[in-house]
Amino acid sequence: MRMIHGVSLLLSAAATKAIYMGLKELKSFRSPAEKSPRTRMADDSWRVPTPVQELAAAVEEPPSRYVPREQDRPSSILVAADMPEPIPVIDFGRLLDDAAEADKLYAALQSWGLVLVTNHGIEASLMDNVMKASREFFRQPLEAKQKYSNLIDGKHFQVEGYGNDRVLTQDQILDWCDRLHLRVEPEDERNLAFWPKHPESFRDVLHEYTSKTKKIRNDIFQAMARILGLEDDYFINQIGDKAHAFARFNYYPPCPRPDLVNGVRPHSDGAVLTILLVDKEVGGLQVQRDGMWYNVPSRPNTLLVNLGDSMEIMNNGIFKSPVHRVVTNAEKERISLAVFYGVDGDKMLEPAAGLLDENRPAGYRAIAIKDFVAGLHEHFSRGKRFIESLKI
Repeated sequence: MRMIHGVSLLLSAAATKAIYMGLKELKSFRSPAEKSPRTRMADDSWRVPTPVQELAAAVEEPPSRYVPREQDRPSSILVAADMPEPIPVIDFGRLLDDAAEADKLYAALQSWGLVLVTNHGIEASLMDNVMKASREFFRQPLEAKQKYSNLIDGKHFQVEGYGNDRVLTQDQILDWCDRLHLRVEPEDERNLAFWPKHPESFRDVLHEYTSKTKKIRNDIFQAMARILGLEDDYFINQIGDKAHAFARFNYYPPCPRPDLVNGVRPHSDGAVLTILLVDKEVGGLQVQRDGMWYNVPSRPNTLLVNLGDSMEIMNNGIFKSPVHRVVTNAEKERISLAVFYGVDGDKMLEPAAGLLDENRPAGYRAIAIKDFVAGLHEHFSRGKRFIESLKI
């Protein structure tokens, strides 16, 4: 079974300009990239796909550029009815003081690469307000959202802003998702021109929310260092004082054919750590284990924390970065917020020396973060996981 892998952090994408197809073209499911070879060579409009939210309102079938090969479609891959064992839930407030909670974290990361977190210090009202602000942003007219477009001059892609994922080739399969991608760390590098002014609460609630997820990051790093036998501050020191973090708001419109398209294709995150706030009412996140897909449960006021490829390298593969995907829903929209925590761009990424010995050599080659990011982009465009090329 061939899987397609990408990376959710550091990769963001080519986005929107005014809808490049007329309603007639939308209903016939043909983009300019799907026209004659002469048009394909002369016209770069394939790099700017229609916002999925607009597309979903106009079509009865997904356009072909959203439909992967038959063997890679959601309906063609086995999804288990039950998990072999539940994803552990940890009481975050007791994590650094209770050996039992640390043991649950170890078990979760070793078996799943992710963990559910309760008692994390973020009020339920703040979590609700973040999701409410997200919905209000995406429910604005297209023109209002395009003020924050991730395209410069309508065609040159940049990481931050509103739009779709980067499109590098005409035959690239697209995901059924729009997003708003914002740098939140370091704070002095935030580009507030991309932070929506509507709703009025957006900037304040995002700032408050990410201030609290940063503490969760730090405590998870400390707990992981302890259970691996490293100094408490090892991972904090390794990512550096200028470690970047991005907030990605994901909007998945209802899809007429959930069996054909992916909300987000199978991938692993490139980050060190991802903290995910999911829709309380609509599921869709699935994680892969031993060739099977499992639905990740959604619990009220609970966060999902998963490891990324950077952390897999740093802990020398003791804990793996999980491959996951999002499936779509025929009737309901779905929203999520992922905060991706990365590494200072001037750092090297390599296995921790304290985890290596003659019986356990390095499993990954060292690489500069800037080269790692470039590799993520290049491999994602080809549907591959860059981390595979770094294994020794």
